[in-house]
Amino acid sequence: MTIPEYIASQLFIRGVRYVFGIPGGPSIPYMEAFRKAGIEFILTSNEAAAGIMADVTGRLTGVPGICHSTFGPGATNISTGVGGALLDRSPLIVFTSEMGDKMINRTTQMNINHQKLFEPLTKATFRMNESNAKDIIEKAFRISLDICPGPVHIGLPSDIAEMETDDLPEPEPVTDSCNEISSNDTVRITDLLENCRSPLLAIGLTAARSGIQENLLRLLARHKIPVVLTPMAKGVLSENHECYAGVLFHSLSDYLNELFEVTDLVIGLGYDPVEFNYESWVPDVPLIHFDRKMVDMPMSEKIFQYAGEASGWFDLLMHLDKSTLTFNYKLVEGIRNEMWAVFDGFTNHFGPAAALKAIRDELPADAIITADVGSHLHLAGQFWKTGDKGKFIITNGWSGMGFGIPAALAAQLNKREATVACITGDGGFLMMAGELVTAKRYNLPVIVIVFSDGELNLIKVKQSWKNISPYGTILYQEDLFNSDHFLGVKVLHADSVETMQKALIKALSVNEPVIINAVIDPEDYQWLIVRR
Repeated sequence: MTIPEYIASQLFIRGVRYVFGIPGGPSIPYMEAFRKAGIEFILTSNEAAAGIMADVTGRLTGVPGICHSTFGPGATNISTGVGGALLDRSPLIVFTSEMGDKMINRTTQMNINHQKLFEPLTKATFRMNESNAKDIIEKAFRISLDICPGPVHIGLPSDIAEMETDDLPEPEPVTDSCNEISSNDTVRITDLLENCRSPLLAIGLTAARSGIQENLLRLLARHKIPVVLTPMAKGVLSENHECYAGVLFHSLSDYLNELFEVTDLVIGLGYDPVEFNYESWVPDVPLIHFDRKMVDMPMSEKIFQYAGEASGWFDLLMHLDKSTLTFNYKLVEGIRNEMWAVFDGFTNHFGPAAALKAIRDELPADAIITADVGSHLHLAGQFWKTGDKGKFIITNGWSGMGFGIPAALAAQLNKREATVACITGDGGFLMMAGELVTAKRYNLPVIVIVFSDGELNLIKVKQSWKNISPYGTILYQEDLFNSDHFLGVKVLHADSVETMQKALIKALSVNEPVIINAVIDPEDYQWLIVRR
């Protein structure tokens, strides 16, 4: 086989069904090889969207998402999505066209060093040649999928597409790049667990990825312990569970301080500091961090780490003494109810709280929601109810605006029967508006709900915290769309709860992408976003 044929066959065998990107001239042999292998090339409007779609595909399928770009500007554009996969811990492989050996070190059009570009954005970067194709593909998948998933870059020199792979050597063994040897202080950890009275569980991204739900529910059935989640762990525990207290960092999370005041031990389960560093919120009590690997944290006599499989976490947690634990149900319930009461108090006019409540009431319980970065995310991250069936997809480690729309397209591609909706601000929408054409091209019936307030509200709020007048935050003066169609996609307008409900019912009834332009009063944000 030629190198493109070999790559395509290996991708298909390993479960890849989509490659996202924008081609250049050297991409043509690879695209043809993908087509013949049964892999669909999804043409996006911007390479950054291709990276995000590959990221979300990796999250949903467990198979590395694949994206591709051409030289120079194509590579720099796609790097935004690749960086997201690094800090949001998503398995991804990015291929970029590169100059051949004769031109790689020359001054020539669109030529930059892709290995240097992607080195800080990936777990590994390779340049393929006629002798290492098998080895690189093997390494890329193993590294991308190991215990701390992430992106791998492979450069494809423009002059290797016609080379054949018949005589290539077999791949060399690859060790797990995150499988470090650690000395777990199980004696001290056991002692802390046996002697605590009011522990708190803080569950994070690694736990969500590790599928701990069954073990967690069994633990909470035996030991009633308050639980807080990081934003990307949302959905690990139903918001209706008696032990659920709330989401860290997001809207009204300062209400959780009352719980922290009575905590004598924090137990982190798969807590990834990339979302929210422990020291930003943990009270002055011992901390046990359970994870698949050791993480960097400030040195302290009160911090203990255990690195190992998730089953080992729960084996150690059996040392909790049920007879001495005190679960203040009224406190946890009170915090939860008070947060919801404050939120509901803002639903008597058409602001973000009322709009979010209307969306939650109309969409099915198993809907997949993607949320872009901005003020609205702080509300959705705390108050969107995933329950036992729903899925809530965001970026938090990377926190790049523009995530919502391409994430929704990827979710719809991979979950064709699901109801998929994107909640985005108008700033994030404008960054990825061109992907509505992608949605039309592939008949992806996503519902894109734009919270339109004409400004970069989160920046405006942060300026107000510093007593600075709003500056550089106004996006537009009049209606964002001023039309019933945008790039061929129907636009439904909402400026009240009633019109929002009608728009959602209409959007759910058609098998095509729809935009809902929700013109909201943004003043709620000033009161609902926690100052950090």
